[in-house]
Amino acid sequence: MASTIHVDIVSAEGEIFSGRAAMVFVPAVQGELGIAPRHAPLLTTLKAGEVRVQLPDGGDELGFYVGGGALEIQPQRVTVLADTALRAKDIDEAAALAAKQRAEEALKNTKDKIELAEAQAEIARAAAQIKALQRLRKTPTR
Repeated sequence: MASTIHVDIVSAEGEIFSGRAAMVFVPAVQGELGIAPRHAPLLTTLKAGEVRVQLPDGGDELGFYVGGGALEIQPQRVTVLADTALRAKDIDEAAALAAKQRAEEALKNTKDKIELAEAQAEIARAAAQIKALQRLRKTPTR
């Protein structure tokens, strides 16, 4: 049997995925991480983006959007504690595009530093959702 790692992706709404993977890719604050079985222990924060879980049965990938959170890696387990999480197929593209547009307008119309930071964060979240959805469309149906 090929070497695998157990993956749990959870958010405040509940568990979104639990299972075995050959490889996991996550959007860490310092850059994307690729996590293989027997990875060194690590605790870090996540930025908004796509978590990709490569299944052990031939390389199919499942995509999930996370809106930030924390990541814990142990040699045989990966735990993603997401602020928000969605399966890529459940992303509402129209809502993500509308949120991005609203945030871009807010960015243009404010000088307040806090509002600027909030608008920039909203743009990043919406862009990450749109990117996850576009990636899903390019991959075969699971």
